[in-house]
Amino acid sequence: MELGTFKIVVLLTDVLVLLLVLGGIGFVVLARRSYYYRAAWQQIRKKRLAMICLGIILLYGGVGLLDSVHLQLRAYDGEGQYQMNEEGQPLYDVEILSLLDLACSGLRARAEKTFSAPFSSRQFTRELTEREDGTLGRDFPRLQHGGSHLQDEAERGNDIAALLLQGALLGLVLGGILLGLVLGGAVGCARLRAGQGQSLHAAVRSGLKIGGFVGVVGLVACVVAVLAAKYHVLGTDQVGQDVLFRALKGCRVGLIVGILTTLIATPLAILFGIVAGYMGGRADDAVQYVYTTLSSIPNILLIAAVMLIVTSSVEKAHTVYAGDTRLVWLCVILGIGSWTGLCRLIRGETLKLRENEYVQAAEALGVSPLKIMLRHILPNVSHIVLISVVLRFSGLVLAEAILAYVGIGVDPSMDSWGNMINAARLEISRDPIVWWNLLAAFVFMFGLVLPANIFGDAVRDALDPRLNTE
Repeated sequence: MELGTFKIVVLLTDVLVLLLVLGGIGFVVLARRSYYYRAAWQQIRKKRLAMICLGIILLYGGVGLLDSVHLQLRAYDGEGQYQMNEEGQPLYDVEILSLLDLACSGLRARAEKTFSAPFSSRQFTRELTEREDGTLGRDFPRLQHGGSHLQDEAERGNDIAALLLQGALLGLVLGGILLGLVLGGAVGCARLRAGQGQSLHAAVRSGLKIGGFVGVVGLVACVVAVLAAKYHVLGTDQVGQDVLFRALKGCRVGLIVGILTTLIATPLAILFGIVAGYMGGRADDAVQYVYTTLSSIPNILLIAAVMLIVTSSVEKAHTVYAGDTRLVWLCVILGIGSWTGLCRLIRGETLKLRENEYVQAAEALGVSPLKIMLRHILPNVSHIVLISVVLRFSGLVLAEAILAYVGIGVDPSMDSWGNMINAARLEISRDPIVWWNLLAAFVFMFGLVLPANIFGDAVRDALDPRLNTE
């Protein structure tokens, strides 16, 4: 799709991300109509830590969503004019960018030669340079961008402190504006729905909580943005690319692997688990045979075989398309190999549910097995499915890092936390140690997995009937 100065490029993962977002919105709309899910949501809302974790997860999701809108910019000639082909049609750059690339264009463009430590103004490795007295010697050269504004490097500490103060002041202003907007929106919605009274008081409390979180995010973002404009906050890697930018780019891959793989495995587990548990007989035997066979195949060997086949088939494609195809196939093969555990849980729950009186009454009234499974069995195993989906997500994010570490994960050209950890293998064995690449991947991964686990525990406590009845 051509839109003036740029052309939208649609990747397969972009379409899947859009479908996931629409599916999530649809689930929220349907869940609001269910008393069971509304009650569970009210129970989750009472847990402040769980709500903070949900906000962090949504923040990661926002970064991943920005990185899922790709486009190509118009190509310029040497005189700054748009290039056209012989037929008068516009030409576009070969490089495919995302909205996150454009938003972080400063980080992306400010590349150095090689390694540099966080907040450093000099390169981490020595080079043959010309000194001030005109002699040649091996020294740590000044960076082209990081700290290049400093006239006296001894003032670096004071400069960082001044930038911190500047970013904090800007963040307080932005945070106050965001807090006011959220609070005003909450009060306005409360007045439209229920007028004054207790509902307005509850809306103010809710607005203060949400607005406070949004304000803190705005404060941190301003501080990091002000510092990143002058320094490399998390240093640079071997090719001089900003590590903070690479870590932000890794959010999309981690979210896609975690969510898409889960949504591939979940329908298979629901279908086979309910059919095996309710139908019994040969259907149950066939399903048990299938998931027992799949459980006997080492996942690493299966993933390695599929990824080698995919790599050889897309090696002639554009780097972005090849990496995107490999990412999709990685999610598919992970999903195919990870549905068996949930299938066993659903089968066991279905075996218990089919003996209930309302199911037997439906059978006696001549209701078809398909309608019974859809109307009576599926809604009563939904809590197991939702709990499993939330808890499985964090494990799959970690699995991407492990697979990249052994060389069968996402394409090496893609920025992912697993590739950052894989690249850090040699960096941590050198002297002196290059530690910031590994630390950045660890911090960003930890910042997603820990909130996902905490929020998953809150969802389990709210939805598990056994915990609610005790």
